[in-house]
Amino acid sequence: MRYLHTMVRVKDLDASLDFYCNKLGLEELKRVDVEAGRFTLVFLGAPDNPDAQVELTWNWDPEAYTGGRNFGHLAYEVENIFEICQRLMDGGITINRPPRDGHMAFVRSPDGISIELLQKGGRLPAEEPWASMENTGEW
Repeated sequence: MRYLHTMVRVKDLDASLDFYCNKLGLEELKRVDVEAGRFTLVFLGAPDNPDAQVELTWNWDPEAYTGGRNFGHLAYEVENIFEICQRLMDGGITINRPPRDGHMAFVRSPDGISIELLQKGGRLPAEEPWASMENTGEW
């Protein structure tokens, strides 16, 4: 397993970039505009540690962030998303967003922190029971 990033939702992308880059010293590593979803992702990293990233998510439509919604998730790349989800489920962990696509799943920690699991090296072919499993709760 390899740590990927922490996601934080931001209300003002320019002000956030000023803070994280100009003042804190992080560097912009990648930017993705998703017109269909109406959001922008900006990945930042420290010059000496670019692999531990912060993902700024800016939703183009204004939204009030309550209950910690501005903090998104921790993300980990895994060797086999189906195997880790099965191990978690066997351990009593709810799979909030199953890996139907062979690529991404979400679970929550005991404290309600959302954890994103991403398949290393691209998607695995869909398989049951994951392919037809519904979402549970929030993720």
